[in-house]
Amino acid sequence: MKFLMPFLPIALIALFIACNRPGSAQPKPTVAPAAALATAPPVGEKLELSDAEWKKRLTEEQYQVLRESGTERAFTGAFWKEKHAGLYVCAACGAPLFESTTKFDSGTGWPSFTSPVQDGRVANIVDDTHGMKRTEVRCARCGGHLGHVFDDGPAPTGLRYCINSASLDFHPEVASEEH
Repeated sequence: MKFLMPFLPIALIALFIACNRPGSAQPKPTVAPAAALATAPPVGEKLELSDAEWKKRLTEEQYQVLRESGTERAFTGAFWKEKHAGLYVCAACGAPLFESTTKFDSGTGWPSFTSPVQDGRVANIVDDTHGMKRTEVRCARCGGHLGHVFDDGPAPTGLRYCINSASLDFHPEVASEEH
């Protein structure tokens, strides 16, 4: 252990540089869902970008899911086990989509919700690919593929919005301070 001590300052400097370089992960903003909805793009507002612009904006996995209607493997996404309070927004355009209060463990390996955060935030489209008839869920603002909705969810809606983590960003809720 004693022989490692001279290398500790170098390791700490390297870690500091790696964490603070441009493009490194930045903390997600914290937000109360009501405040986020108040400042969100209005329901009905559309965002249209070229394919090249989407490729610049999104990671390869996000592009494959959101723009090419892909599906991430079950039990691999960042949010299927997420239990913190907060708001899930579209990873492509930032539109609010789902509140953590409607999230439940469906056992499918994808984040599942009983309802969107607000009417008009998602669009449902008939999907008859892969020899099945399903209802695809898209972001109403940018048209990004989110996942599918099924009628086997819990009360109060009976719906299960089965959503790819790659199509979402999560903003933890701010804890209210009491004085």
